[in-house]
Amino acid sequence: MGFADLFFSGQGRAPRLPSLIAAAVLLVLAAFYEALVGATLHWITGWVVYPALFYAGACVLSKRLHDRGRSGWWAALILTSVVAVWPHPSGFLDFAFFLVLVWAFVELALMPGEQGANRYGLNPVMLASA
Repeated sequence: MGFADLFFSGQGRAPRLPSLIAAAVLLVLAAFYEALVGATLHWITGWVVYPALFYAGACVLSKRLHDRGRSGWWAALILTSVVAVWPHPSGFLDFAFFLVLVWAFVELALMPGEQGANRYGLNPVMLASA
């Protein structure tokens, strides 16, 4: 699986390392965009940049969630949590969103994918080693 498929398709499964690299790339791109663009230009270009980042993020998260045997729709909760706490959390509700992000980190970054095939496809690690 190439990175284009990882960023632009929500179908199938993705192994842990490529998913983590893709998520890091998206977060760095968002941080650079926030740091480099002024307030006026941010308001104009944000309508293009943020939907593209969200779509790519949803695809990456969906594939990794599929690898764990979860529905890709959980990506909506994870992305909502990222938006709620970006760039810094403040308030009780943000604490709840932070807990969602902790769960997502443990579930998607630390836990291995399901062994063998699941309803979303074959194990991508076993496909790569075959």
